[in-house]
Amino acid sequence: MRDKQTDDPKLILDVDEKWKLYEGRSVAAIDLSKPVAQGEGRGEFAVHEKRSYRSYFQLVTPTGSALIAERLLPMEGGYNFRDLGGVKAADGRFVKWGEIFRTGDWAHLTENDLQYLNSLSLSSVVDFRTEEERQQEPSKKIDHAKVYNLTIAPGNLSVSSLSDVVRLQKEQLDTMMMDLNRALLTDQESINQYRTFFRLLQNEESLPLAFHCSAGKDRTGMAAALFLFALGVDEDVVLQDYMQSQIFLADKYKKYIDQYPNLEPLLTVKPEYLQSGIVYMKKEFGTVENYLTDVLKVDTAKMKKMYLY
Repeated sequence: MRDKQTDDPKLILDVDEKWKLYEGRSVAAIDLSKPVAQGEGRGEFAVHEKRSYRSYFQLVTPTGSALIAERLLPMEGGYNFRDLGGVKAADGRFVKWGEIFRTGDWAHLTENDLQYLNSLSLSSVVDFRTEEERQQEPSKKIDHAKVYNLTIAPGNLSVSSLSDVVRLQKEQLDTMMMDLNRALLTDQESINQYRTFFRLLQNEESLPLAFHCSAGKDRTGMAAALFLFALGVDEDVVLQDYMQSQIFLADKYKKYIDQYPNLEPLLTVKPEYLQSGIVYMKKEFGTVENYLTDVLKVDTAKMKKMYLY
């Protein structure tokens, strides 16, 4: 976790034994010859990580070890930037750290943010926004990453369009958001773009990969959910990841919600939004995995081999 006031990272442990913490700029580069921190028992411990680059850690105790990292990336000019690593699949394995990142828009990133993102060595950045959104808020670029513009129009619910729906009630907007999540799975152009997204995910040369829309909660939220489902992650865990956007976007949209409380459904996430899409996939295809394989042409066995350890 990172302290919001001081910006200092800290390790929160719940163990009953001695431990050592090792660090690296990538999982493969973790230096096991010298711990960066060590101690015994549970508590909060300072971690002296440089903000200018991404760090990964291996926690070692006498009875086991674990790979850990900061889930929320410390962006100054961006919201909802997250590593999808560390999520536990139903078979007990974990999603690899440092391979797939879900984010909000890249339009307001600072030089420090870009330096940090360059430390991820991204090969691909997928942008689900429309061309209009890209022109209104052009993304900042980082070194070497190839950008894929995979326009998904049903998710185009930006703050700039709120005037069109300001008179609607919360209940109407809740229904709109549930309809939107189903549309992401039924609209043919959306299906085509998610197919391309999964082709990139199944190509080692495209990794590491980051994907985003504007807020990183709807088009991106569905993409993240489908990615985790393809790895055999339980539905409740997928929903937990989805609901993190409610926390990480709170500051971004607070002034809009304070001014227009009825518009909250457009600016946050609720379980029923994603669940409306999940219910559709189960009803029409039997399981979410069937939707992934039959509609999006996903090789789930390959995905698990690529992304779980």
